[in-house]
Formats: sequence, C-alpha cells, structure tokens
Amino acid sequence: MTTITEIAPDIFRICTFIGDVGMQFNQFLVRDREPLLYHTGMKAMFPTVRAAVAKVIDPATLRWIAFSHFESDECGALNEFLSISTSAQPLCSFAGAMVSVNDFALRPARGLQDGEVLTSGTRQFRLIRTPHLPHNWEASHLFEESTRTLFCSDLFHQDGELEPTTTSEPELMERVRSTLLRYQTGPFSDYLPFTPMTEHQLARLAALKPEVLAAMHGSTFKGSGEHALQELSGLFREVLVRSR
Repeated sequence: MTTITEIAPDIFRICTFIGDVGMQFNQFLVRDREPLLYHTGMKAMFPTVRAAVAKVIDPATLRWIAFSHFESDECGALNEFLSISTSAQPLCSFAGAMVSVNDFALRPARGLQDGEVLTSGTRQFRLIRTPHLPHNWEASHLFEESTRTLFCSDLFHQDGELEPTTTSEPELMERVRSTLLRYQTGPFSDYLPFTPMTEHQLARLAALKPEVLAAMHGSTFKGSGEHALQELSGLFREVLVRSR
C-alpha cells in the first residue's frame, strides 16, 4: 500500500512499505513552479510512484529528479521519469553527475557544487556535499531553505511499517539505533561507513538547523533537526566504531 502525506507546505511524502524486506521506501515530491521529486524508488516501483505523483501533480510537469547518491532506491527509475517528462533533468552533486549519472541517464544532470543553490520557484534548494555519508563518494544532501526541510536519504533509517511523521526524538533515535545494530551483522554489515569526516559532515548538516528530517526509510521527524543530527553523530560513533 502506498500513502501520501504532506510533511511540510507543498512537500509530500510518498511511502510504500515492502513487507519482504521489512522497510518503507519514501520519495518526496515538492510542488512548485518547477516541481522536484527526491528519490525515484527502484525501477520496479515506477508504476506505483508515478500513480502517487499523479495524485498531486501531472508527472509530465516534473522539472527536477533529485537524489543523494547513485543507488537503485535513490534513482533506479530515473530514466522512466525522464521519459514521461521531456523537461525533467536529473539533479545531484557535481561528482555524481560526472562519475555516474551522465553516463546512465537519458539526459545530462544538473550537477551542483557544494553550497550551490537551485531555485524552483518559491523554493530554494541548497546542496551539501557529504562524501561517503550515507554512502558513496558522490553522496550529497539537499536542504530546502524556506521550510527548513533536510532530505536526508539513509540517515535516520528506521525499519518497519511506521507512521508518516514523528515528533518524538527519543523514539526516533531508538528506532535508528535498533536498525543500525541490525545492519552490523549479516550480508549488509558496514551498511554505513564511519570515516574521519563523518562527524564533521554531520555537524555541517546540523548547523543548517533543519526543522523537518525527510528520511528515505521510516518516519519523517519534525522538531530540532540540529539536536537530532548531533545525537546521530554520537550514535554513529557508538554503534559503527565501538561495537567492532
């Protein structure tokens, strides 16, 4: 079942729970003069996500298809969305455009440099380059400045079928801790790397003082994103480093 929830003015969370893997896959649609979709989901999810987008806007009017890094749940259906909207363009980090997206996509990407801002009408999107956070050299995060929404990809990953939004930071962090511990063993161990830059990059994101944390997997958090990101930094050190 796919649900649509407005998590901030004109920002919609499209959520599909896949029981076989026990997690939610979220995309975020920003309705504006130049509509933006953050995450596409895997290629197999395209009909479902397209139908959900169509309940909010005409999918053919999409202008930007954005994502953090090159991975199937981030951009697996990128070309399918580019095919239905002739004006749409991928949006990612400059590194992502150069090393992966421009070779894969039907049309070249708009590659943003660290700190560069894109205006979609009433919205301002600032790209923050975060290599290897959550994964991959080209990883980045997108911050919408007017609603203070941070599209945070796999940060704050919470497994399970959860409510669309939460305001409880303790509950959020306990869910994140549980998920991190689960991924420390088995075939997906080292799911999130801990590098010498991890804490610095999380501090940069916290300094944005986001008020909405739009996670790809699990509930969107509404509250002090600055404090939640500071807590996440300590949790990463505790789980990803000390548990080894």
